[in-house]
Amino acid sequence: MANKLYVAGTETRTGKSAVILGLMELLTRNIKKVAFFRPLVDMDDKHLVMDNTISLIKHQFHLCYDYDEMYAYTVNEANHLISLGRTEELHEGILAKFNSLAAKADFVLCEGIELEGSSASFDFDINVDISNNLGCPVMLVAGGRRKSIDELVRSIKVYYESLQERSCDVVGTIVNRVDPLVVETVQQKLAEEKIGQGEQLFYVIPNDENLGNPSVGEVARLLNAEILYGEENLTRHVRGFTIAAMQLRNLLARIEYGALVITPGDRSDVILACLAAVESATMPNISGIMLTGGLVPEEPIQRVIEGFQNTIPIIAVSENTFQAAIRVENIHAAITPDNTRKIIQALAVFERHVDMEKLSEKIVKTKTTIVTPKMFESKLIQRAQSNKQHIVLPEGEDDRVLKAAEILLRRGVVDLTLLGSEDRISERVKSLGLHLESATVIDPKYATNFVDYVDTYYELRKSKGVTKDVATDIMADLNFFGTMMIYKGHADGMVSGAVHTTADTIRPAFQFIKTKPGCSIVSSVFLMCLNDRVLAYGDCAVNPDPTAEQLAEIAISSAQTAALFGINPLVAMLSYSSGTSGKGQQVEKVRAATEIAKERAKTFYPGLEIEGPIQYDAAVDPGVARTKMPNSKVAGRATVFVFPDLNTGNNTYKAVQRSAGAIAVGPILQGLRKPVNDLSRGCLVTDIVNTVAMTAVQAQAEKK
Repeated sequence: MANKLYVAGTETRTGKSAVILGLMELLTRNIKKVAFFRPLVDMDDKHLVMDNTISLIKHQFHLCYDYDEMYAYTVNEANHLISLGRTEELHEGILAKFNSLAAKADFVLCEGIELEGSSASFDFDINVDISNNLGCPVMLVAGGRRKSIDELVRSIKVYYESLQERSCDVVGTIVNRVDPLVVETVQQKLAEEKIGQGEQLFYVIPNDENLGNPSVGEVARLLNAEILYGEENLTRHVRGFTIAAMQLRNLLARIEYGALVITPGDRSDVILACLAAVESATMPNISGIMLTGGLVPEEPIQRVIEGFQNTIPIIAVSENTFQAAIRVENIHAAITPDNTRKIIQALAVFERHVDMEKLSEKIVKTKTTIVTPKMFESKLIQRAQSNKQHIVLPEGEDDRVLKAAEILLRRGVVDLTLLGSEDRISERVKSLGLHLESATVIDPKYATNFVDYVDTYYELRKSKGVTKDVATDIMADLNFFGTMMIYKGHADGMVSGAVHTTADTIRPAFQFIKTKPGCSIVSSVFLMCLNDRVLAYGDCAVNPDPTAEQLAEIAISSAQTAALFGINPLVAMLSYSSGTSGKGQQVEKVRAATEIAKERAKTFYPGLEIEGPIQYDAAVDPGVARTKMPNSKVAGRATVFVFPDLNTGNNTYKAVQRSAGAIAVGPILQGLRKPVNDLSRGCLVTDIVNTVAMTAVQAQAEKK
C-alpha cells in the first residue's frame, strides 16, 4: 500500500486548494491517520500570519499535528538557501521534516509548491526533485481556465512526458476550472490522446465561479481593510466590482449580482442607494461596499446604516478608488477555514466529477519505485538510529573523520570510539570547533585492555609463528586494535580507509574475524545511487579474477546486501554476450557461475531471480531486454550487477559515477562474520557518515 501522494499544479491558480480538500475527504474516509504537508509556505518567518491551506486542512479535518510539523521552510528561507548555493541543504531539510511527520501518520498528502513570480520551469523542476526525494507518486492538477481544448490537452501531454523522463510515477490528472460547456469534450479528447503509460485516470472539473471568486472577508483581509458593518456576512462571494463615480440613475442600472461596489467614503448617496437596493426585491443583490480614500460616513449616515436589519459588509481602505480597484482585480481567491459555504461547495463539486472509489484504489495501490540518493541516505540514517550500534573509527586524528563523528553523534546515529593520540585528537577537535564530548577516545598503547588484546591475538596467531613481541607491535596498529575490539565484542563494527589502504583496513579482519558460514571469500559491493534508483555493483574492490564458484558466491552475497539496504534483488551475471549467443572462456565462466548461483540460492536465498550471462544494456534497458532476452524475469529490471572480474567492475562503477553523476556508496565488505568497511582515501565527510550508518545496519542484521 502506498502511504503518500504529492499534488503538483501545472501552473499557478489551478484551484489546487479545492482539489486538496477533495483528496483529503477521500483519504480520511479510508485511512485512519492522514497528515498534510507543504514543503514551502509563503508567509513571514515570524509566523504572524499562518499559511491558509495548512490552516484550512487542519481545521476542516481536525488534524492533531502541530502547525510547525506541517511545513518545512518559508519561501524566504528557501530562497535564502538557494541564493547561497545550499540547495542540497534545502532538500535534506524538507525530507527530514516530511519523514518526521510521516512517522506519526498512516498517509501523508503533500501539496507541491507554487511560487508567484517564478518561471513554470523552475516550479516544475523543484516539484519533481521534491516529490522524487520524498518517494511520492504524483497527482497532477492542470488549470483549464481561459484555455482552448487543444492548448489544454497539449500542455498536459507535455507535462506527462516530462514527468516520465524524470521517472515520476503519475497517479492521475485532475483538470480543474474548465469551461462547463466543454467538460465532456475535454474528457473525450484526453481519452483519445492516450497520454502516459498504462491506464491513466483523468477527471475534468468545471469552473465554479463561487470557488474562483474571493469572499468579502478575503478582500478585507488581503487589503488590510477596516470592517465597518456586516461582519456576520463576510462570506458573501465577490463576483466582480463596480466603481461608483457616477450619478445614482446611471449607477443603479450598472449594479450586477455579487458585485462589490467601490466608492469614495464621502459618497453618502451611493452608500444609502446600495443599501436600499439590497432591501429591494427588484434589484440584484450586491456582495458589499468598499469605501476608499480613508473616509467613513458621517454620524447621521451611520445611524441610517445601523437601521437596516441585514446589513451587507461595508469595508474601508485608505487607497484612492483607482488603486483600490486594481488591488481587488489582482486578488487570488482562496478557500479559508471560516468559509463553510465554499468548503461544502468545493467538496460537492469534487465528488460530482471524480470517481472517488476508483481514485482511492489507485492512490492506495500506486507505490513509487523511485529511490533518490537523498531518500536512500535518509532511510539509512533512520535505520541506524532505530537500534544504535557501537562503531570504532581507527583514523580519529583525521579532520574528515572528526567532522563526520560530530554529525553522527549529534544525530544519534551510532555510539563512537575514536582511536589515536588523545592529545592530537583533542587539539584537532578544538581547532575545528567541534563538539565530541560523547565520543570515546582511545590510544591503543595506553588502553586498559591492551595486554588482553595482545594475549588474544597471540593465541589466535601463534600457530602462524607470531610471538608475544610481534603481537604487541601489531596490536599497537590502529586497524588491528579496532578489529580486535569487534572480535572481543567491545564494538559492533569498524570503518577505516580515509588514510589507510584497503589492504591495511581489511587484513586484520581476514586474520581473525574470518568469514561467516557459507562464505569462503570476502567480497565487496558498491551501492550506486542514481537520480531515481539505487543499484548494487559487485565485486568492484576485492577479488581480481574470481572463479565461477567465487563469482556465484559474490552473487548471493551481493543479493543479500542489496536486500539489507532495501533493494529488491534481481541479479544480472554480466558478460560480453547475452544468453547463448556468445562463446569463450570468460563467458563460459559466467555461464557456469550462473548455474552454481542458482543452485546456491536454493539454500541461501530461496526465490532469488538470477540471469546470466547477460550484457549490461540487456540487464538495465527494458527495450533492449525485449529484443535480446524477451522471456527473462531479470532482463531490463536488474538491480544487482555481478561483474566477471575486478578490472571490469572497478572501471564500470567509476565510469557510471563520473559520467552519470551517480553517488557511489562503498565498498561495502560482505562475507565477514562482523562488519568492517573500507573508505576511499579521497572520501568526503558525507561518505564517512553514510558508510558508518551502513556498517551499523550490517551490525544490526548480524545480531538478528
